[in-house]
Amino acid sequence: MHLSPRPARRGLRLAAVTSGAVLLSLAAGTLPAQAAPAAPTAAAVAERHAPRLDRQALRASLDAIHQAGMYGTYSAVRDGSAHWRGASGIADRDTKRPVRPGFEHRVGSITKTFTAVAVLQQVHAGRVDLDAPIGRYLPALVPGEQGRTITVRMLLNHTSGLGDHIAAAFPGIMEDAGKALDEGRFRHWAPEELIRFGLAAPAPAPRGTYSYSNTNYIIIGELLREVTGEDPERYITRNVIRKAGLRHTYFPRTPYLTGPHSKMYESMYGLIDPPRDYSVYDMSWGGLAGNLVSTMDDLNSFYRQLLTGRLVGPAELREMKTTVPMYEAPPGQEAAMRYGLGIYTTRMSDGRWYWGHDGGVFGAGTLALSTDDGRHQVALGMNLMKYQRVDDSGQIEPHAIDHALIRHVETALAGAPTAPAPSAAPSARSASPSARPAAPALTALPSAAEPRPFATPDPLRR
Repeated sequence: MHLSPRPARRGLRLAAVTSGAVLLSLAAGTLPAQAAPAAPTAAAVAERHAPRLDRQALRASLDAIHQAGMYGTYSAVRDGSAHWRGASGIADRDTKRPVRPGFEHRVGSITKTFTAVAVLQQVHAGRVDLDAPIGRYLPALVPGEQGRTITVRMLLNHTSGLGDHIAAAFPGIMEDAGKALDEGRFRHWAPEELIRFGLAAPAPAPRGTYSYSNTNYIIIGELLREVTGEDPERYITRNVIRKAGLRHTYFPRTPYLTGPHSKMYESMYGLIDPPRDYSVYDMSWGGLAGNLVSTMDDLNSFYRQLLTGRLVGPAELREMKTTVPMYEAPPGQEAAMRYGLGIYTTRMSDGRWYWGHDGGVFGAGTLALSTDDGRHQVALGMNLMKYQRVDDSGQIEPHAIDHALIRHVETALAGAPTAPAPSAAPSARSASPSARPAAPALTALPSAAEPRPFATPDPLRR
């Protein structure tokens, strides 16, 4: 059953329409909560590094995502030195070409972690002060009160109070989503244009309160350009991607991907019916907030190296893992999702905390999660976005795909050791209710924002 376009557009918040995240808040509340794990015994500790991947269960749970309605999905799982890769479904709705585990994939807002690593390298070098106002570095680009009061840290952890540029970059998206996306397919945006849109957008939340905005990372990209003296994508390629030894991760120079990949279908909650392929797209609208292409294996390698201190120093990694709540938890409860500097942490229904990020662009969603020590990991990509429908009140209705995705992630991370609660930033305020994502659904993957059960969507980030 389809919702009529008019009520969907009227009720659905723009944040959800232009978002791609909804898979993550894999928090208790979405699925039946499991009992908290008991303190590990000596035998359990000794066994911690033994491979324990249940390959049959991983295969079955990945197939279940496709059976629930996802066109195609691929996953890479690590448990210590043990690896598993799988794919299920189709890469092309017309030819029925199958998806493959090693496909290149637009990973959306996972780009933000790479960008944050580059900035923290500059912090280590003494060229950037996290608590300095951004106007110190970019006085012409971020002038006036915003330049004086928004710090580099606020941009990195989404507490700047800035709105998002996406609505202005895709005018008419609420009236005719397909037309808006089609018209933007080959449009190239300069970072300065996107930043102007974001600076002029209404503030979604008070400064100092978490509220996800892709504009933050477009500004961060220009900060990198200023302090390094070179193109920020080139800098990240040399100092982050190559340093991590990633072989299939890159910033595309054209709207086309260069290696084997799936088509990428966007439904926009039924407003584009049937879903259209947007695998060919000029991603300049995402820039350093969401332009990256990678594979699931590369993402696991990247997060393992980051979390084990191979890409930034110990002090900088602590800064990245200093978090703010992503939503206001009910009295007496703790927020189950917290955002650091380009990386977030979430507590799943098993009571354990995991680090990573999600990403969503038009037609492609990605989720990557790791334990604190980087030993237990899962990265998952999918090629159909915003497949849910919206009810008359504008709320996203949960879909069977959502539950299947969570089951696969939980199967992949089963047996991971208990991790400590994330570091908090004492001075940061909790996100207000207005800063919460549009609805707890699972549009495409976790994103950086939403209480339980899942984050919200944002073609980039979120």
